[in-house]
Amino acid sequence: MQAYTPNDAYFKDVYVVEKTETKQGWSNISPDEGWFNGYQHEMDAFYRSAAFGDPIESNSSLAADVIATIYAGYVSAEQKGAETAITTL
Repeated sequence: MQAYTPNDAYFKDVYVVEKTETKQGWSNISPDEGWFNGYQHEMDAFYRSAAFGDPIESNSSLAADVIATIYAGYVSAEQKGAETAITTL
């Protein structure tokens, strides 16, 4: 969803999106930002694990793999898209 205002004052008391410097001009508004960012899913997984003993969906090993993958993407971009190995511990 997009919103437009020619002046910040019109959206003075309206939350638009995190990490934005100004509300003036076009803004991409997410009506359910928490859901799209995954916060609700993380909390649901935690509660299921604590309450029902469900297996943990993620851990620090998964986090390390994600960071290594993202870093490999940056290295590849720096090398004009060259294939880059993903190195994990």
